[in-house]
Amino acid sequence: MFDIGFSELLLVTVIGLVVLGPERLPVAVRTVAGWIRAMRSMAANVQNELSQELKLQELQDTLKKVEEKANLEALSPELKQSMEELRTAAQSLKSGYQATTSDIETELNKAKEITDSYDSAVKDAENKAPETQESDPDPEHAAKMAAVVEDKTPEAPTTVKTAEPLDAKVKNSNQTESEK
Repeated sequence: MFDIGFSELLLVTVIGLVVLGPERLPVAVRTVAGWIRAMRSMAANVQNELSQELKLQELQDTLKKVEEKANLEALSPELKQSMEELRTAAQSLKSGYQATTSDIETELNKAKEITDSYDSAVKDAENKAPETQESDPDPEHAAKMAAVVEDKTPEAPTTVKTAEPLDAKVKNSNQTESEK
């Protein structure tokens, strides 16, 4: 079906790693694998349903031809009974076909829900990532953390005039520790 060699597969993997990153690539691979499994399962179900529908249609056509050729009153009781059994078998196949169709619809709805939840999770993760990087901590909390850091460093003043971001304080404390 697809003529993909090892080098092409490796190239796609490297591009996916660069674009998605190492954290989201496994999730994306699992999602795509799930989609492929769902598609294969749906294709197999559709093929089975079509073959059952064709058999059902052939059976109904055969029954109609037999009814047209022979008068049902002239048939023996065994033949009438077998004709009724064939009708009930055809009806059971038809009801099985309808049940399978409804099962496929529910599977499609589940796959759609999974896809939607994955998309919303990715969007939420993308929205939260910039917020956590850009947002400043609570000023009071930052002042307390700065006071704790300043108490540990000998050259820092004892009073805090302005609260620096927490990242800057951590960097300053790391630099002073490395200078010791």
